[in-house]
Amino acid sequence: MNDTVIRGRLLAFHRRPEHAQDHDAYVYEENGAIRIRDGRVMSTGSFEALGPLPDGILVQDHRPYLLMPGFIDCHAHFPQVQIIGSFGAELLDWLNEYTFPAELAYGDPVHARTMAAAFLDSLIRNGTTSVAAFCSVHPQSVQAFFEAAHTRNMATVAGKVMMDRNAPAGLLDTAQRGYDETLALIEDWHGRGRQSVAITPRFAITSTPAQLEAASALKELYPECPVQTHLSENLDEIRLAANLYPQDEDYLGVYQRYGLLGERTLLGHSIHLSPREIATLVESRSVAVFCPTSNLFLGSGLFDYKRNQARNMRIATATDIGGGTSYSMLKTMDEAYKIVALQGPKLSPLESFWQITRGNAEALSLDSELGTLETGTYADIVVLNASATPEMALRMQRAQTLSEELFVLQTMGDDRAVAEVYLAGSAAKSAMS
Repeated sequence: MNDTVIRGRLLAFHRRPEHAQDHDAYVYEENGAIRIRDGRVMSTGSFEALGPLPDGILVQDHRPYLLMPGFIDCHAHFPQVQIIGSFGAELLDWLNEYTFPAELAYGDPVHARTMAAAFLDSLIRNGTTSVAAFCSVHPQSVQAFFEAAHTRNMATVAGKVMMDRNAPAGLLDTAQRGYDETLALIEDWHGRGRQSVAITPRFAITSTPAQLEAASALKELYPECPVQTHLSENLDEIRLAANLYPQDEDYLGVYQRYGLLGERTLLGHSIHLSPREIATLVESRSVAVFCPTSNLFLGSGLFDYKRNQARNMRIATATDIGGGTSYSMLKTMDEAYKIVALQGPKLSPLESFWQITRGNAEALSLDSELGTLETGTYADIVVLNASATPEMALRMQRAQTLSEELFVLQTMGDDRAVAEVYLAGSAAKSAMS
């Protein structure tokens, strides 16, 4: 047995906060502690409640910093790490000018391994302990990604992009090859360590009907595997999807017809939705993934977070690297706050931090393992310092509540506010230095 105790101010959520003062939605311990055994949470609470500790137990004392479940990013593209911040394109031009040329390099396994390591380490430095990622069309890119995640004992969801049209020849598979290569990855990696394989048709525009049928067959064969794709990010994208699939009532109807919706389906962006699409998303329990920095950077539109939430839509949040401009879920929620504020009621700090921990774990159907710090879950932990920079320290002199502290972290924080990260109980951020 390998026992560790981590001390600090402890915050974790039971459920989504319903308003800015919903203190019943979370547990907070000023003198908190997390006892860990073999990578999983053994108990949480006040340090005093632990009682006498056995001789030799390792105690990591992070007081006065805040301990929370590690952040979870529900949509990112690891082959896009070298095109973040590329100038001047909307979605379809972005793909053709930047994304596809960059992804061609991922047929080289050495390059894929180098970029996978850089991507995951950047997430860890920013407090993210789990991610749902798109790889490239090349199976070796997925292999490289999972090997890097497995080495770090990091929980990930990832898949080989399936696309058999409307992309450069070097990035095209076929319906059969996309099926065969995804099947081989599922058999090799799904459930191995902390890895999950996602069935990943990039979006309807880059898949023929035959390929979506193949994706549907995989989903039927492996219903426990997530499905991830894109939906209604951009108006030109919606028009092109309608031209390619004229028989379907709307964009979501394409995925619906092929049986790709369900509680394990992640639909990146989901901005421009018709009433029928909203009702179908809610009824199918599919997840709309809100990508604030990407939606602003590419000029795609404003996701209606509060209204969709009121309709009981399941929602996740994500960086969408590299259309997204930051690896930080703090920065992601800072931009989410602004988008929500433009449309009406504000997004409270409590709800923001619920969203990037338990909320995103629930969206991935992984809350029995992640995002809560409940007994038996993995000890994926972020340690946060709200006075990490001189400017933050100055602001914190006037902060009087936990919510104020969280809002300082969200609006002013970045990787410097992340003092440490634990993956299954092992220090990961400090181990990089």
